[in-house]
Amino acid sequence: MDDKRILLEAKDLKKYFKTPMGYLHAVDGVSFTIEEGTTLGIVGESGCGKSTLGRALIGLNEPTGGQVIFNGNDITHVSKKRRKQLFTDMQMIFQDPFSSLDPRMCVADLIGEPLDVYRAYTSKTDREKKIAELMDTVGLARRVAYAFPHQLDGGRRQRIGVARALALDPKLVVCDEPVSALDVSIQAQILNLLKQLQKDIGLTYVFITHDLSVVKHISHKILIMYMGCLVEMCETEEFFRNPTHPYSKGLLSAIPIPSIHVERNRIHMDGEITSPIEPAPGCRFAPRCRSTCSKCFSVTPELKEISPGHFCACHMNEN
Repeated sequence: MDDKRILLEAKDLKKYFKTPMGYLHAVDGVSFTIEEGTTLGIVGESGCGKSTLGRALIGLNEPTGGQVIFNGNDITHVSKKRRKQLFTDMQMIFQDPFSSLDPRMCVADLIGEPLDVYRAYTSKTDREKKIAELMDTVGLARRVAYAFPHQLDGGRRQRIGVARALALDPKLVVCDEPVSALDVSIQAQILNLLKQLQKDIGLTYVFITHDLSVVKHISHKILIMYMGCLVEMCETEEFFRNPTHPYSKGLLSAIPIPSIHVERNRIHMDGEITSPIEPAPGCRFAPRCRSTCSKCFSVTPELKEISPGHFCACHMNEN
């Protein structure tokens, strides 16, 4: 992966939301890069800011601060016209394959909608041909072209979402928990489809999930987020071999083991969750951490490289 070109870079990216009690720091100073043709997994509990980060990357949520560099160009604050052009290169697959689809449109029209918006065909015949090709690509039988979302199962509905995302030949696809609403067998089908598409056409993914078992299967690099901050970042194999941050260790200990003969030593993360509204200086995980020092409650830890390619934001790893 060292010789791959960087497709997207986030620099100190921030997204705050105004509330009656102050600003909610949903994403607070996150920096990373994504290499072309790879998958970046973003993992964390519900409310950690991972979906907000994904939306900020492609401009669905305009960042409060920082920069997003895509294909060598700063796209942090661009005009609506330029943003529309960018959406041909950056697409999103949403979490719920039912609520993200218009129930009044048939499969063919749902897949063809991006083509209609961007006039990406020369004739009606060309449009029908492109829709048929997209259905073949994502494994949808052509006989369901005129079916409606409520007539299909979750797997087929999510395949429609994938086809819509691919309609304009994007370079980057943000997958916002695309398999969390599906049962296990259908999850495997969608994950294998995404991996095959990456192999065939070189797609780059930002894969957002709370399931470490899923991210292990599909990602090349992992980011662990907690309360809007990045706490650990490294290659996937390195993460599962040598997790460093106490929060990462807690997440890994919660993965179920499919055997009655193996007993896992669970790490219980008790304590109060820090408020994301105008958070005080210090480590946001400190109230739930078993290994702390006085510095943890007064100084915000910086993300530092503790070994080649492995970054961690923890005061206990600084010595």
